[in-house]
Amino acid sequence: MTTTASGQASTGIAGLDHLLGGGLPTRRMHLIEGEPGTGKTTLALQVLLAARDRGERTLYVTLSETTEELSAVAASHGWSLDGIETYQLAPVHNRAAEEYTLYHPAEVELGDLTKAVLERADQVQPTCVVIDSLSELRLLARDPLRYRRQVLGLKEFFASRAATVLILDDHSVGHEDLQLRSIAHGVVLLELLPFQYGRARRQLRIVKMRGRSVTEGFHDFVIVRGGLRVFPQLLTEAGSSGYGRPIRSGLEELDALLGGGLTWGTTTLLIGPAGVGKSTVAAQYLCGAANPDARAAVFLFDERLKTYVARCDALGMRATERILSGQLIPQQVEPGVTSPGEFSHRVRRLVDEEGVRLIGIDTLNGYLNAIPTTDAPIVRMHELLTFLNERSIATLIVLAQHGTVGAAMPAPVDLSYLADAIVLVRFFEAKGEIRKAISVVKKRTGHHETAIRELKIGPERLYIGEPLTDFHGILTGVPQYTGPAKPLLTDEAAR
Repeated sequence: MTTTASGQASTGIAGLDHLLGGGLPTRRMHLIEGEPGTGKTTLALQVLLAARDRGERTLYVTLSETTEELSAVAASHGWSLDGIETYQLAPVHNRAAEEYTLYHPAEVELGDLTKAVLERADQVQPTCVVIDSLSELRLLARDPLRYRRQVLGLKEFFASRAATVLILDDHSVGHEDLQLRSIAHGVVLLELLPFQYGRARRQLRIVKMRGRSVTEGFHDFVIVRGGLRVFPQLLTEAGSSGYGRPIRSGLEELDALLGGGLTWGTTTLLIGPAGVGKSTVAAQYLCGAANPDARAAVFLFDERLKTYVARCDALGMRATERILSGQLIPQQVEPGVTSPGEFSHRVRRLVDEEGVRLIGIDTLNGYLNAIPTTDAPIVRMHELLTFLNERSIATLIVLAQHGTVGAAMPAPVDLSYLADAIVLVRFFEAKGEIRKAISVVKKRTGHHETAIRELKIGPERLYIGEPLTDFHGILTGVPQYTGPAKPLLTDEAAR
């Protein structure tokens, strides 16, 4: 990775480079700010490692950590600091009292500290410098004017030597330092958002970058072995034109209900109360349509993978066989671990790198609970679905309504306007038994049946019955039978 002709250099973090439009502008001073523990040191080390790999001379000046601590941080990520010059500023030696007769001790110490940094820089002649952190300078300067002059002095010194400088600020004296932001060419803010349960969420925002068009807003990131992984918000990109043939489930009656099957590049919402069979209907499409040229992936938020696979196998969907062949990729999502940005990144990776063309999210309720830090969940889901639709990916989303029977069964979120097709599955009572009904209430991309049919799950597969023409009020859960006496769908009739 090299410096671009436009005067930008890679940070060594692919996601951050994407947000910056290629990398950090070179020969400029940039501010990396955030409270302790947000990942500033790790980010700075990645920038220096990338510069070292490009053959540049690098210098890490540490005012708050020891070189031993710095090496330990690098070792925890599997990095070697060979080729990176580290300089730990030693404590200022005790001076005789007469040395402080005209000047305050802090003024003398600040001058010594600044002089030591500049002398070391003259010796190394670096093209990429990190100063970690500015807390010591701020304390010794005592007043904002002197502090600003010191920072401006450092900026002019390194600018005259064509060096790229990263200064780290830990907000030790409060929140954002607007004076420091005004001096810096670019500002990157790191935030840590702890929660009562699950992993803390980290976010990154590019506050400013002079002369550059950058991707604004907050973006999720994590710190793993190997450094920061930044997950940019998805941008809509036109992809393939899709497939001409509809997506078939392998069950003719189900495809007929949907007017021949699902359409590529659309979102299908399966909605109904818990236990009515939504996930099973979605699994029928994911397993039935998956093939080597159009692989399927399902994200399980509620059900455990072992149970999901066993249920699909029992219903003749051959889930185990498809998983072993790579046609079906199950993804178990643990609660409280994944951020919205990371989830979108996982979906995009499957699409771009694994050739996945069908995505299942089971369930959206589980998504909202397993990723409790989701802010504006409809906006984040809209972003993801738009990206998938533009790539001609078929998406199936399972959404559970509150309640079991009755007309008033609200959903936790209203996703209906984003869905291209809506499959409604409901319980109804007849002859003292709990039955299931399935219908399609919306399909933007073509015709569909308007009939309400009976749905039966098992024992060997899914069964779709004849239209329930002799019932009125099925969608209320308490229908009235208006036809002559005749049996409903039974095991014998289904076979």
